[in-house]
Amino acid sequence: MPLSRRSFNRLAVLSAAATATAVTVGPRAAWAANTAYVFGYFTESPNFTGANYGLHLAVSQDGLNWTPLNQNNPVVTPTAGTLGLRDPFILRKQDGTFVVLATDLAGTDFGQNNQYLHVWDSTDLTAFTGYRRVRMHGLATHTWAPTAFWDAARGQYGIVYSANNGADVFMVNYTSDFRTVSANQVYFSPGFGVLDGDVVVDGSTFYLYYKNLANGLTYGARSSTGAPNSYTTYTGGLRQGSAMEAPMLVRNNDGAGWRLWGDSFSPVNNDYYAWSTTNVGGGAWTVLNQRDYTPPLNAKHGSIAGISAGEYSALVSRWGLPAWVRLKSSNYPDRYVRHADNIGRIDAYPFDPYQDQLWRMVPGLAASAGVSFESVNYPGRFLRHSNYAIRLDPNDNTATFRADATFTRTAGLADCAWSSFRSYNFPDRYLRHAGFVLRIDPLGTGSGLSDRQDATFRVTA
Repeated sequence: MPLSRRSFNRLAVLSAAATATAVTVGPRAAWAANTAYVFGYFTESPNFTGANYGLHLAVSQDGLNWTPLNQNNPVVTPTAGTLGLRDPFILRKQDGTFVVLATDLAGTDFGQNNQYLHVWDSTDLTAFTGYRRVRMHGLATHTWAPTAFWDAARGQYGIVYSANNGADVFMVNYTSDFRTVSANQVYFSPGFGVLDGDVVVDGSTFYLYYKNLANGLTYGARSSTGAPNSYTTYTGGLRQGSAMEAPMLVRNNDGAGWRLWGDSFSPVNNDYYAWSTTNVGGGAWTVLNQRDYTPPLNAKHGSIAGISAGEYSALVSRWGLPAWVRLKSSNYPDRYVRHADNIGRIDAYPFDPYQDQLWRMVPGLAASAGVSFESVNYPGRFLRHSNYAIRLDPNDNTATFRADATFTRTAGLADCAWSSFRSYNFPDRYLRHAGFVLRIDPLGTGSGLSDRQDATFRVTA
């Protein structure tokens, strides 16, 4: 039976979700039950058309490829302070519920002073209650990028954040309820400015990853107690791209390894980079290929927490999957299929208008078993070939147009876990890029690897 357009879109996005790996900041018993992940973030794009300073959520089953929820709109937005947030942090508490902390800052006015954090409670991230702003200190400075962890020796949670007391340091306040906090004290001040700490407890070891403001590199420090001023840096400096910050240290749900994420310094650069290791205490990290992970659309400075299969299902049910997909290039994994001046091409993400890369993958206009790609920001316009070149044109409902705009989805020519798209009316030709411009070309069994890679894409969100 032919799929409805709505069902087809939903299945297309579901097929983009991957399988098995993960995160956590809780005790071993907590992460052992987790089989999926949730990512909390805010959004920005190069020209800020995608900027939104509310809490956004994405989910993943492998901890690498992320599906935004709620059409990448916020699931909750602050109603006090600056009326916006940055740097949301999701912590699973000892009772199994969640608390969300965030910087009280809407936009990019980093010169303002603010002593407060936004705080919400949540049972399973399908609803948020108890919103409040908690005052962390009385200094004439900021309160940025919170992270939190359970300190078993104290029987309290530590809330660590970036502030300035004459130098850029990490402060800490302790709390039992995320409502009343202890007096602030310096948590980490290594003799140079630091920013964006992330604290993760693994057994009896506390790990603190941070940005060194003196050289822009990310480092890891560790402590056997987690007490203030007890950390020793043990890694070399890490960076990908021209600049980055906001490290996120994540333990895989299967317990077999770790990942480290870093956010680009600016929305005009690639949003996230990642590393992996099987031994976080060894301090050696391996760069992950961008083919292996896909951050949420326009995501900035977030946090990742492990969730159960039931929580994953509840989040998808409550907030819904995207009505659109993106096509990621196999051999240029920082590039996505988009239209520009009605020409189909692949360009490095991010870019504006960011909607140029969003497609409704619908049943084929010429044959429902195939697929067609309708532009999200130009409804009624579809990718089609004309003289073998790919264009974005309005559907004139002729038989020729419908055939030109229909493709047969196959296993990826360069990677069977990805996808390739064969022309409906020229079945010896496949959608591919050449010089970053899209066209359809013959790709027989003798085609070289590069040609097959040019015609291979990941259908993702």
